[in-house]
Amino acid sequence: MASLADRVRGNGRIAAGLLFNLLVSICIVFLNKWIYVHHGFPNISLTLVHFMVTWLGLYICQKLDIFAPKTLPPTKLLLLALSFCGFVVFTNLSLQNNTIGTYQLAKAMTTPVIIAIQTFCYQKSFSTRIKLTLIPITLGVILNSYYDVKFNFLGMVFAALGVLVTSLYQVWVGAKQHELQVNSMQLLYYQAPMSSAMLLVVVPFFEPVFGEGGIFGPWSPSALLMVLLSGVIAFMVNLSIYWIIGNTSPVTYWQYTRSEHGLGVKEIHLCLDADSAT
Repeated sequence: MASLADRVRGNGRIAAGLLFNLLVSICIVFLNKWIYVHHGFPNISLTLVHFMVTWLGLYICQKLDIFAPKTLPPTKLLLLALSFCGFVVFTNLSLQNNTIGTYQLAKAMTTPVIIAIQTFCYQKSFSTRIKLTLIPITLGVILNSYYDVKFNFLGMVFAALGVLVTSLYQVWVGAKQHELQVNSMQLLYYQAPMSSAMLLVVVPFFEPVFGEGGIFGPWSPSALLMVLLSGVIAFMVNLSIYWIIGNTSPVTYWQYTRSEHGLGVKEIHLCLDADSAT
């Protein structure tokens, strides 16, 4: 009886985490699009703000004893930190250069790519039901791209790169949490500042730093407020992604987020079945 109660409680926590991630993910998409359209804030600089706010939020959390930091070897996190940069930068560039509808639908391709990576690189098997769900996803994305009246070739390139890097990142997040025996906060606490340092080096080569259009340019108070709010929501998104993957799997996370594109939540049960397969 106690075991059943524990399972119900655990499933409730996961459902709450998935719902929270869905809400903040939707918020940050529309907020970032608003920032790009109405304020023209530079993309990589906005990503850097996200990383810095994420690290600051985690620093405050550990000072409040919400989690205990764990010493990790930097070499073990190098690829994860690099993929984190690519994941956020390319998805933001996709959002900047595509309509919100195309941006959201392109993200659906992350599920097939994650399954392909886990199948060929990690020898993980998935049920036939899961494989069959990949057919309508792929066809839907192809048809939308072909008939999109606002088709943007550069936007589709960024979307494709975003899907590839995001898929690698999500798989590595789960693998690193298990390999290093750390929770979501412990891993992100060390990885976020590494990603921030990488972007600090990159920003001056692609975007102005000072003056008009630079991260330290003469921005209006409303623009700065929106950017800061975007950073806070990004912290919530990043933390919830790590928590969900650490407690389920990359496929479960992306199968659920497909509900943003109008797909049924029932698919969570299918992917949970697949995640238990070996």
